[in-house]
Amino acid sequence: MKIAITGTGYVGLVSGACFAEMGAEVTCVDVDSGKIDALKRGVIPIYEPGLEELVSRNTAAGRLRFTTSLDEALPGCEIVFSAVGTPQMEDGSADLRYVLAVACEVGCKMSDYLLFVTKSTVPVGTAQKVRAAIRAELDRRGVQLDFDVASNPEFLKEGAAIKDFMSPDRIVVGVESERGRRLMEALYKPFLLNNFRVIFMDVASAEMTKYAANAMLATRISFMNEIANLCERVGADAEMVRKGIGSDNRIGMKFLYPGVGYGGSCFPKDVRALARTGRENGCAMRLVEAVDEVNNIQKQRLFEKLTAHFGRLDGRCVAVWGLAFKPETDDIRESPALELISRLLQVGAKIKVYDPEAMSVAAGVLGDRVGYADDMFGAAAGADALCVVTEWKEFRLVDWGRVRRSMTAENAAVFDGRNIYDRDELQHHGFAYYRIG
Repeated sequence: MKIAITGTGYVGLVSGACFAEMGAEVTCVDVDSGKIDALKRGVIPIYEPGLEELVSRNTAAGRLRFTTSLDEALPGCEIVFSAVGTPQMEDGSADLRYVLAVACEVGCKMSDYLLFVTKSTVPVGTAQKVRAAIRAELDRRGVQLDFDVASNPEFLKEGAAIKDFMSPDRIVVGVESERGRRLMEALYKPFLLNNFRVIFMDVASAEMTKYAANAMLATRISFMNEIANLCERVGADAEMVRKGIGSDNRIGMKFLYPGVGYGGSCFPKDVRALARTGRENGCAMRLVEAVDEVNNIQKQRLFEKLTAHFGRLDGRCVAVWGLAFKPETDDIRESPALELISRLLQVGAKIKVYDPEAMSVAAGVLGDRVGYADDMFGAAAGADALCVVTEWKEFRLVDWGRVRRSMTAENAAVFDGRNIYDRDELQHHGFAYYRIG
C-alpha cells in the first residue's frame, strides 16, 4: 500500500517510519526543505529512542522517502495523512490553518480517489472543514473525484513512541464510508493479525476520543498534585496516599504521581482546546478548566519552596537537573523547568542547567541567561540549591557525597520535583530536602 504523510514532526515522522516498518510504501512530505534534506542524509530532527535506526533501515530499503513536493507523493497514493501541527491560539483553540492548507493542496492536485486522514489532534468538526476544503478545490477545478475523510488520532507517548505505535493499547479510526473503512483495515492488517484492538467509530467520536483521553490523564496528574499539596499541610505522606488509592484496581497507579506539573506538546494544548470547544458549544467544561488551572499553579511549587527556604534568591546559584518536560525526549514545550528558570531569572538568581538530551534545544530559548554544564555534577558545583525537575534515569543513583562537597551553601538544599529520592539519605549527607507532598 502506498501512503503519504504530510508533516515530519513528531507524529508524522514516527508514523511514517513505523508504517514503513510494517511494509507500506511511505512518502513523508514537509514544506521545510532544510528538514527534508537533513532527513535524506539520515539526520533526525527530534530525539526519540530507536527512531534514527528505524528511519535509516526503511530509507535504505526504499520503503520510506522524503520530499517537499506533494505532487511527487500523490501518484498511486491511496491514503494521505495530515500530521501537520495544530498549535494553540491565544484563545486556547487549535489553529487549523495547516491542516486546511494540506486539504486544499490535496484538492488541487489529486487525480484519483483518496482517503484523507487527520492524524493531528484536531477538535470535533474538523473533518467537516477538511471535506469542504477539498470539495471547494475540486469544484474550482471543475472535476468530479470521489474522496473520503477519516480520523485516526495518535496516542503516542514521547520517549516510548515506537513501542506505542507497534504494540498499541488500541487504534482508533473514525470513518464515514465502507470504502474508507476497508482501506484503513488493510493498512492496519498487521496489527489485527497481532490481536491489537482497532476500534472503528464515526469521525466526530474519533476526534473527541483523543481530547477526552488526554484530558483524563491530565486530570489524574492535577488531582494527585492537589492531594500532595494538601498532604503537606496536614502532615500526611503523599507517597503512601498514592499507594493506598492506586492499589484499588478501579483507580490504578498510572499517571498518579505528584510532581511539578505536566508539560509537552499535548496535554496543555489539548486540555485548553477541549475547554474552548466546550465554551463554543455552550457546555462549560468546568473540571477540564480546573485541571489546567491546577497545573499552572503546580509549576510554581519549586520556586515557592526555594523562596521559603532561602528567603531572598537574588545572587543565589541554583542548579537545575532536567529541562525536557519528561525523560527520553528533548521536547521542552511547556516544560516545568522553563517555568522555574523564568521565575528564578526574574528575581536575580544565577542558574546552571543540565539535561542529557535537551540542552541544545533549551539553549535556543534560554540563550546566555543561564550556564550550561557538561554533566549533572558540573551543574551542581558551586550551587546553593539543586532542583530536580525531570526524572532522567541517570539522576536516580547519585553520589550525594560528591554533590554535597561541590555545593557551597551551609544550608544547601535539594528540591525534588519528582519525588525520586529518599529523605533520610539526603539528610544524612547534610542536605535540607524538599519534595512534593
